[in-house]
Amino acid sequence: MPAPSGSWVPADACTLPIAEQPLRVAEFDALFTGALRRLERREPGWLRLVLAGDPDVEASARELIARESTCCSFFDFQLTPDRGELQLDVRVPDTRVDVLDGIIRQAHAAGSRS
Repeated sequence: MPAPSGSWVPADACTLPIAEQPLRVAEFDALFTGALRRLERREPGWLRLVLAGDPDVEASARELIARESTCCSFFDFQLTPDRGELQLDVRVPDTRVDVLDGIIRQAHAAGSRS
């Protein structure tokens, strides 16, 4: 999936049609802007996004990560409710660590707009 300022994922790794990529970026922006509380880089290939624990956020996040998993199969997403928040763990193989850097950039950019 591409980030607004470029691609976080090499073209050979994502099967989402190019025309749909800006829409997916907008969906992640909306999630980050409306629900992201903080993020933690646990390891180079592991990012934890802590989201608001609202049921609507959970439903939206689950649907979004399910669709993202189908076009970028290297992602490993796990969404877990925890003490009124949602922990969205995103893991990637060592060869895709730069993707997490892109997610962090997008999350920070979305947060600065909110």
